[in-house]
Amino acid sequence: MRTLDDFEGHWTISRHIEDARARQTGTLTGTCTFTRTDTGLLQTETGTLTLAGTSFEATRRYLWHSDGDLIAVHFDDGRFFHHVDPAATNPTAGHDCAPDRYDVTYDFSRWPMWQSRWHVAGPRKDYVSTTTFENSR
Repeated sequence: MRTLDDFEGHWTISRHIEDARARQTGTLTGTCTFTRTDTGLLQTETGTLTLAGTSFEATRRYLWHSDGDLIAVHFDDGRFFHHVDPAATNPTAGHDCAPDRYDVTYDFSRWPMWQSRWHVAGPRKDYVSTTTFENSR
């Protein structure tokens, strides 16, 4: 059974973005580290994002904490984002960020390689972002 501790370490990431509203695709290649903190793990993604033929460096951070048998994922400013069930093969979660909706499906079936697939929809957004994480410890 996976727990929060199983995510700690270094991962290579590749992301594919299908933006239906903008009618374009994008990619991100980079790394993701889960670093131990006093209360859990700090997830830091860094990489090169390419959209519409333009590439630039991108970074995002989240805080992961144990919450019973689940993992609570928070934005780096501490706001709650969603829960992940690390023991499930394909856990799902959602987050309302009015007026947009963020729905995720994780795929842990090929652990320690795993994926997150986000579908984001709203009046200005309509895209699917799939990220593959491969362990590089």
